[in-house]
Amino acid sequence: MAERDPLTAAEVRENLAHWEGWSGDTSRISKTYQLDYYTSIEVINEVAEVAQRLQHHPDIDIRWERLHFSMTTYTAGGVVTPLDFKLVAEIERIAAAHGATTAA
Repeated sequence: MAERDPLTAAEVRENLAHWEGWSGDTSRISKTYQLDYYTSIEVINEVAEVAQRLQHHPDIDIRWERLHFSMTTYTAGGVVTPLDFKLVAEIERIAAAHGATTAA
């Protein structure tokens, strides 16, 4: 399966089961972290570097002690693909390194 091939609903569910706090469906996946504002900016900067390398960019929303990532593969027609989960792994690695927790 190529990185930008759409995943089935079952494949999305199976992949989501591996990542705490991530949810979604075949059109979009997302997660909100609890993290202070300044550290959120650091996380965003590191994720931006990875996103540029992958040529796959998440939607990002930052609020008071909340950092939200949401993604879909726009170049595949706005569906979830293996590339989204490749980016999930990178976001999780970066967020964990900065002490982020899953927002309640």
